[in-house]
Amino acid sequence: MTRSREKRANSRGISRALRLVALAFPSTRAEEESMRSRKRAARRKRAGMTLVEVMIVVIIMAMIATAVGLAVLPAARDSRERQARADAATMQSAALLYLASGHADRCPTTSDLIEAGVINAPSRARDPWDHELLIECDGDDVRVRSIGADGRPGTEDDIL
Repeated sequence: MTRSREKRANSRGISRALRLVALAFPSTRAEEESMRSRKRAARRKRAGMTLVEVMIVVIIMAMIATAVGLAVLPAARDSRERQARADAATMQSAALLYLASGHADRCPTTSDLIEAGVINAPSRARDPWDHELLIECDGDDVRVRSIGADGRPGTEDDIL
């Protein structure tokens, strides 16, 4: 490199450095205002999200919530039915034990089983829809059923 080129390159570097210092430490009111307006413009650019961006996020969240709801609701219904079957089987065993222990004069009710101490938890005497389990006796045959979600006996949602 020749000496004149070195001087020009060095002077360019110095002038850049001076411009940076001038921006960092403004000396006049005009320069201060210019710097403030540039900072404000930069802040405005990154200040927030537009309405369209917010709406897209809300729509995506609604779609995810719908997908989760569609997956969870049938599982919850199935688990209630399984719980009702398990509770009915437990109640049937308790009723058979009650009848075998010398109380064969009549078919027991859930309150009879609780009073006799055959069932410890009164909550087991109710189905997942908070209806009382129905006990039906036909000789030595004991059937327990839940009236299901609709709360009416004899409908298709009854669980035996």
